[in-house]
Amino acid sequence: MTSVHSPLRALLLESVHPDAEEMLRAEGFQVETEKGALDPAELADRLQGVSLLGIRSKTDVTESSLENAVDLLAVGAFCIGTNQIDLPATSARGIAVFNAPFSNTRSVVELAVAEIIALTRRLTQKNTDLHAGVWDQSATGAHEIRGRRIGIVGYGNIGAQLSVIAEALGMSVSYFDTADKLALGNARRCNTLDELLSTSDIVTLHVDGRSTNADMFGEEQFALMKKGSLFLNLSRGFLVDHDALRHHLESGHIAGAAVDVFPEEPKAQGDEFVSVLRDLPNVILTPHIGGSTEEAQQDIGRYVAGKLRDYVVDGTTTMSVNLPHLVLPTRSETHRIVHLHQNVPGVLATINGVLAENKVNIEGQLLGTRGELGYVITDIAVDYPSGVPDELAAMPETVRLRVLS
Repeated sequence: MTSVHSPLRALLLESVHPDAEEMLRAEGFQVETEKGALDPAELADRLQGVSLLGIRSKTDVTESSLENAVDLLAVGAFCIGTNQIDLPATSARGIAVFNAPFSNTRSVVELAVAEIIALTRRLTQKNTDLHAGVWDQSATGAHEIRGRRIGIVGYGNIGAQLSVIAEALGMSVSYFDTADKLALGNARRCNTLDELLSTSDIVTLHVDGRSTNADMFGEEQFALMKKGSLFLNLSRGFLVDHDALRHHLESGHIAGAAVDVFPEEPKAQGDEFVSVLRDLPNVILTPHIGGSTEEAQQDIGRYVAGKLRDYVVDGTTTMSVNLPHLVLPTRSETHRIVHLHQNVPGVLATINGVLAENKVNIEGQLLGTRGELGYVITDIAVDYPSGVPDELAAMPETVRLRVLS
């Protein structure tokens, strides 16, 4: 059982934006920061006594790293993806997880558009030639993007916004998504991935990091793409077979590629980057910077830090990745108890039975369930027997109980 009146420590890794640190300090948290990522063993040591953890994409939160993290209340992923976090392990320990699913959408889309134009106009080659002192004004191989068909694999927040901007630039849009997504503008839904690959001049990946998407793009998929087409991956590194991509780039079947994410990425700034895609003149390589604009990182810092603050202070779980989404307006002159429990029948009745037996009046209450977890926020009268929280914590279904005020 935990109380927000205890001193709370927050650990922010991977150069999370300073606004996140400032926001948490303003709420009274003791904040420690690190520029780089930590491996699971290092993380396990640092998490002892830590209540909030902030990471980006390179720190893996594994079951082993959580073994001694008895004080950890929440993990904030200051990025879109959460595949670096063991969600079953965090849920089993009553640890909430939050991310930023929208904050860097625009930044990723703008990079994709910039790379499409750069590849279509052969800007990288023109730039290299001029730096080498070669003046080549030829239009050979350079094209407008207007009238070309872009195939978007994954029509979520990023894919859908790219669809709108691409169409505004005069492109035709096709998309493929395993979920039933509403087409925006004049975008055309493809029934299969193969259909999209065989009809698109540009193929760009914007899918999530679920394990079933691993290795989704390899020799077979590249072979289906149109000769002279372009390929972009700004989503997840483990989606693509880079050896197969290099083969099709060297053969000329694929005219160019832009890659922002890689199966293995350096852990810290300055570490050597190793990839089979290096030294190819028709490839744009960027160091996982799709969402790395000052605007996006500031927005992410404020958004995720705000979610962590609201969860610790008020028990609010809006937009949590692994807990039911609940928000109960705060009331004056009440105590708030939040109860995370196994999602089995009768838990709410038991909670209210304990309160009734102790003659505790309920001023407000919300229950939500998600998968194997249930979550109850209860506001009760100021005066209540001191043993009530202990009785609730002792329930066999209890995963975590917190007294917030």
